[in-house]
Amino acid sequence: MAFGPYNMLIDFCLASVLIFVCQLLRTKIRFIQNFFIPAGVLAGVFGLVLGPQGFKLLPFSEQIGSYGYMLVCVLFATLFLGNDKLESPKKIIAKVGDTFFSSMIAEVGQFGLALLFGIIVLKQLFPDLHPAFSLMLPAGWAGGYGYATAIGGVLQNYKFDDALTVGLTMATAGMLVGNFGGIIMINIATRLGVTNFVKSTSNLPESMKTGLIPEKERKSIGKATISASSLDPLAWHLALVLIATGIGYYLNAYFKTLWPTVDVPMMCLAMLAGVALQLFLNSVHLGHYVDKEVTTRIGSACTDYLIIFGISSIKTAVVIQYAVPLLLLCLFGIFLCTFTLWYLGPRFFHDNWFERSIFLWGWATGNVACGVTLLRIIDPEYKSHTLEDYGLAYIIIAFVEVALVSLIPVVVGTGYVVETIGVLMGITAILCFIAFKTGSIHKPLAKNQ
Repeated sequence: MAFGPYNMLIDFCLASVLIFVCQLLRTKIRFIQNFFIPAGVLAGVFGLVLGPQGFKLLPFSEQIGSYGYMLVCVLFATLFLGNDKLESPKKIIAKVGDTFFSSMIAEVGQFGLALLFGIIVLKQLFPDLHPAFSLMLPAGWAGGYGYATAIGGVLQNYKFDDALTVGLTMATAGMLVGNFGGIIMINIATRLGVTNFVKSTSNLPESMKTGLIPEKERKSIGKATISASSLDPLAWHLALVLIATGIGYYLNAYFKTLWPTVDVPMMCLAMLAGVALQLFLNSVHLGHYVDKEVTTRIGSACTDYLIIFGISSIKTAVVIQYAVPLLLLCLFGIFLCTFTLWYLGPRFFHDNWFERSIFLWGWATGNVACGVTLLRIIDPEYKSHTLEDYGLAYIIIAFVEVALVSLIPVVVGTGYVVETIGVLMGITAILCFIAFKTGSIHKPLAKNQ
């Protein structure tokens, strides 16, 4: 049967049923609550077991594997829409230098060291592995499902046919390591007395565990910036996001005609289109009519569905085929993130080092949402200012991440693995040197600082 619009609609309807069921399970099952397993991840696992790759009980179409990249492009289009005021990089680094340098060193270092691990260890044990195989560790961990989908989609054009499945598998493993491992790390930290705001994890609010927010704790998810008599405010924001996404699509098609052998990632073009659209609105004094909270919620909703479709479309035969190298890659990732948490954290952050470091652990293993969840466990009122600092630093970090996602899979895919490692490790060394010179790297803090 030919694929049509109603097939796509039913796919999203089925994914929504899974979200609904798994959110109900989150509200009732203590094991899921205690380890803060996101409903989206749980829904993806159900989709994998019950869908085309499992028992074939859910009538998903054969196209669900292609939705991930589409949703990533929409997500990227939202990143800078709503930023009507941008501070200069110099001011940002002056304010939140420790957060910026720690994040960049952790992320760029993860990319470089993962590729190095691939050459030194994986290539020796498994000579037939694609040279970009180990790249899927940072793609799925530091990058999360979005980057795993994006990088995996690009690498499929460079004879790594299983890149998307490997990337999504790594992202799922990273999410589980982030949540389960993060809880373990927090329990260790409370016993060592290195947390400042919470000394035990036993008294967390029910909303953290169940995912259901009581009325007195609820907050607005955005502001209506235009009158509904003219256009629904959500439709206005969604229109801007889809305009940027559409521009990215046509730019991608145009560049393919110019350079047929080079894939310019559509999600990065969509993000740049979003930046250009926001700058245009700023220039005509309409930039403040785009609410950042609303565009963020649109992007986050895309991420939830991306996770479901991504996990549901994982090819189990491919996972089994690569089981051993995937396991080794995960163990290496755990080592890197644990080292960053316990060794680099006290040397990077000037205050509340564990609270800031556990947030870094969360997004370096899973995604920012994982980091936020772990942070809230030990800093429920966000007194450490970790999120504010990261949000400010991310203005610069985002551009670096786009460069990583855009260039690295293309360069590695064309065979320049050693050169890429050299550049990435060189950048990491330079960042460490600058951080040391500016005081962002210092003597380790005492346990109660």
